[in-house]
Amino acid sequence: MDRKERAVEFKHNAHNCCQAVLLAFAEELKMSADKLNALGAAFGAGTGNMEATCGALVGAEMVLGMKQFQGKPILGAAAQLHKEFFDLCGASVCKDLKGRDTGVVICPCDDCVRNAVLVAEKMILQGA
Repeated sequence: MDRKERAVEFKHNAHNCCQAVLLAFAEELKMSADKLNALGAAFGAGTGNMEATCGALVGAEMVLGMKQFQGKPILGAAAQLHKEFFDLCGASVCKDLKGRDTGVVICPCDDCVRNAVLVAEKMILQGA
């Protein structure tokens, strides 16, 4: 099973979107599932309970930071990750993605998780 589908499996087994993305990278991050679950615990409905950034995107940015941080901010890489996620999903705010206010789902959680993992893999593992 590839990393994207493993992340979706985590999502379907008592983990939020952020935790699912983090857990998919546990081996590369060399962190325990307990620590990754704690790190992502507050992002079950994105930032601010659907009011801001998608939890899957938050998880991907956490992975990016843990893999690329070398003592200074990685704002350019974070901006690139955000843009690529936005381009794939059509939005980056949880309530917009889920259609909370419009009734129109732009991108389901499973696809947000897949896309977050895809972009993180590209940037971290393939050196993009």
